[in-house]
Order: sequence, then structure tokens, then C-alpha cells
Amino acid sequence: MDDRKRRILDFIIQDYVATAVPVGSRTITRKYDIGVSPATIRNEMSDLEALGYLDQPHVSAGRVPSVKAYRLYVDDLIARADSLLAPDEEAWRYFAGRLTQLEDAAQCAAKALSELTRMTSVVMMPSQPDMRITTLQLVPMPKGAALLVMVTDSGLVRETVLRVSDSLDADALYAISRSMTETLSGRSVLEVQHMLDAFAARGGAQQRVLDGIRELASQMARQASEDTVFLEGTHNILNFPEYAEVSKARSFLSVMEDRKRLLGIIRGDQELITVRIGQELTLPEIDDCSLITVRFELGAYHGLLGVIGPMRMPYRQTLRTLTTISRSLTDMFASEE
Repeated sequence: MDDRKRRILDFIIQDYVATAVPVGSRTITRKYDIGVSPATIRNEMSDLEALGYLDQPHVSAGRVPSVKAYRLYVDDLIARADSLLAPDEEAWRYFAGRLTQLEDAAQCAAKALSELTRMTSVVMMPSQPDMRITTLQLVPMPKGAALLVMVTDSGLVRETVLRVSDSLDADALYAISRSMTETLSGRSVLEVQHMLDAFAARGGAQQRVLDGIRELASQMARQASEDTVFLEGTHNILNFPEYAEVSKARSFLSVMEDRKRLLGIIRGDQELITVRIGQELTLPEIDDCSLITVRFELGAYHGLLGVIGPMRMPYRQTLRTLTTISRSLTDMFASEE
């Protein structure tokens, strides 16, 4: 693989990503300034095919990149990640403008990714069995209600509205908040649940509040016990000509419905960036797709952002978008600790 072959291969990948049409030597000559004749380009393309970097769908057709070509291209992008993956300001503003509450960050990230990339996005929030409460606050609301807000050491926020006794005014709710924070801060959500179980028989004006805290802690414990996957934009695959066939589209959508299978593939990703191309996905139904995942930090744990699309996806821009939102999530969760 000399420099000229590599340049021609990169041009073929760029053109095929943009058009989904097999690329011929005349296309390369017309669009790109390589400084050699179409005959020379044809010879180089034949060599690239012999090396396994190009495929020819039909005898009279141009060439398309192979899995081996995409792997070479992507590995080069990742090797130059420091210079390539500069923050994408447009993606950052798009995501930040749609974020309303921190607890919705994962869902918001999934939606933003699918809209920005026009592909299917996947976000994995990790299980956090040791997640601990840092702050508990009761905010008075009209008509005998209060907003219960619980913040964890990983920056996650959960809230719910409680019915409370009419005898609990704003001062009383503040006093309960302070007392419960002092009692529960630093304890895991499971410990909080067990402690509040012990208080259940006390009754009195605080009983509804204690029951509400216990129920919210129980919900958080259930959510923290397993990895959670958010998926958005599965229908975007229908916009790609590769999936014009109903059977192919149906196969893709059926895989996306099985979130456990997706989770089983990405759960072990530890690298900052992981790219699976074609059969590397180990999902025969979508072996002409690629999946990129990028890690974000969540306290002592890490989650994953991902994009699934055709093998000819625009890897460069997709990586920039993923890393930008990954950094934004990491910063948001870190700022809440």
C-alpha cells in the first residue's frame, strides 16, 4: 500500500459514503486531482481489489470499499484522534439546547445523536450498585404537595411530587430536608431503603414524606441494579438506499428491538472509542452495518454513547459528534458531584 494507492482508496471511500454508488476510475479522475491518467487509476484500483480493499459488485460496475478498507480508514482516524476530534460546537449547542434536566441527559443525548447523525443512536447508562445519596431536598408546592429531589454522588438527580400533611409548612419541610440529608448522606440507595423501612411504623405528620423518600429510593435502587439502554432513531435506517428492501429493513428493526443483544455487545467496551465494522458486530442480520461507541464518565463508572448505521457512514463527522457529546456528558455529571 503506497501513498498513491492510499489516496485513491480514501477518495473512493469518501465518494461512496456520499453517494452509495460504486466508484469508477473516471469518477476519481473527474472529482479529485491525483495527477495520473484514468488508465493508471484503473490499474491501482485493480491492485487494491487484489489486496482485499475493494470489491466489485458487478463486472461492469465500479468498486466499493471492503470491510478491510473501512477498518484501515477508521484505525487511521482513531490514531489521529487528538488532532481530528476537536469539539464540534454545533453539536454541543444542539445537545445543550435540548437538555432540560440532568436526569434526562441520557435520553436527551440519544435523541440529539439520532437527529444530528440521521442514524440510530444508543446510550448505555451503567449499573451503579454503590450509588450513594448526597443531598435530599423537599420543596413546598401549592395544595399540600412537595417536590422531593434526591441527588447522588454520580451527579444523577431524581425527583417526584409527594402529598404531605397540611401541618408541614416551608420551615418544617426545610427542617426535614436538613435532618434527612444529615442522616442519609453518604449511604447507598439500598441502605436508605432499609433505613426507611425501619421508620415505617412511626406514623405522624412525617409519614407521607418518609414513605415518599422510601419509594423514590426503591425506584433508584432498581434502576441502579442493571445497565440501562436508550435507543433513538431506529427508523432513520429507512432513509438509506441500502435498506430500501423491506426484508433488510425488517431485519435491522428486529435487532434494534432486542436491546439485550445490543447491550451484550457494547457492555464490555472499555476504550474511549470502539468501532465495529460489518461482521465484527457478531449480528448476522446487520453485518453490513457499523457501530461506533464512545465512553463518557459517570463518577466511578462509565457509560457509552453509540451510533449504528450503514457501513459507509461518515466516520469522521460521526466520531466528532460522539466525542463532543461524550465530553459534555462527562462534564455535566462531574459538575454535579
